[in-house]
Amino acid sequence: MRILTALTYYRPYVSGLTVYVERLARAWSAAGHQVTVLTSHYDARLPLREEAAGVEILRVPVAFRLSKGVVMPTIGRVAGHEVRKADVVSLHLPQFDAAGIAVRGRLHHVPVVLTYHCDLRLPAGPLSPAAMVAVDLANRVAGAAADVVVSYTEDYARHSAFLRRHAGKLRVIPPPVEVVEPTPEAAADFRRRLEGGRPTIGMAARLATEKGVEYLVEAMPAILERYPQARVLFAGQHENVLGEADYARRLAPLIASLGAHWIFLGVLDPQRMALFFRACDVTVLPSLNSTESFGLVQIESMLCGTPVVASDLPGVRQPVLSTGMGRVVPRRSAEALAAAILEVVEKGKTITVPPAVLRATYDPAAVAARYIELFGELRPAGGIR
Repeated sequence: MRILTALTYYRPYVSGLTVYVERLARAWSAAGHQVTVLTSHYDARLPLREEAAGVEILRVPVAFRLSKGVVMPTIGRVAGHEVRKADVVSLHLPQFDAAGIAVRGRLHHVPVVLTYHCDLRLPAGPLSPAAMVAVDLANRVAGAAADVVVSYTEDYARHSAFLRRHAGKLRVIPPPVEVVEPTPEAAADFRRRLEGGRPTIGMAARLATEKGVEYLVEAMPAILERYPQARVLFAGQHENVLGEADYARRLAPLIASLGAHWIFLGVLDPQRMALFFRACDVTVLPSLNSTESFGLVQIESMLCGTPVVASDLPGVRQPVLSTGMGRVVPRRSAEALAAAILEVVEKGKTITVPPAVLRATYDPAAVAARYIELFGELRPAGGIR
């Protein structure tokens, strides 16, 4: 099967969405399908065309940026050519250009499956209101043109205005999650870097407004009162995050005041991410709003045997609620976050779910197979139009 998948940013850009699509694309390719990723040439250092792990990546030139978005004048021409070659189109929202691609799919009788990852909220700025209106309109067009709309969970779908609008064509498919087994050399190097105090609280995210990093910062004094050697390990991009310069400047002095109790690890490769999760006594996801719909890092943490404290948000709360591995806390409450972290740390890693049970649901090959089954349903006689 020839699968065209499209999203604004793709690897090496790091976000939950890009990791999701990379895992899915590679699993499709490993299963023998021809996969093309259509994305933006957001970094001039990257090639316009390359192949990685059997996946063809086409990057469309960017004329200029609008906040976190990009404007690609030639995306329509390139998309039209690629849609005509495809058996199915897999689109990923939020993405302004998804509307045009979805319409092209309908015009050329190519089934379109739209995966709705989360809502989009742009940083404050003079153009943000107009951009949000444009994105909302594009979402509506893409949703109307799609044959099927996919959500990670029923919980998020019930609370999302966009997904409720398309309830008649909704499917729930869990996200692809995997943990790479580290080599002994990587493990030894990581241990050398992380010698220090306990307990260790982990957070894997970009330093971005919607992640609620400030609430973990504000929770630390109460945690340090109980555990003076406690520390936070922050894995993920924390410098030059698109659209987050003001947020980073605001948090910098607060984080600096914690000294050695807060350690930035930067972006880690998959082996070191597994080591990071195993090194933690608890990981946290204090997200603030519907721009977070699940949190793949929660399942990664659980696969490594580490419990999670997560915000009580639709979708985000599901990994903890379905496994019992951690606690769900009210969002925007440093006090509740601190109390839950302390409770989980004191209980230790006593509540676990066998990795095989989690893999049965979240392994990329299993998730990719569910998409392929869905694609197969749509292909005969023009699908379910």
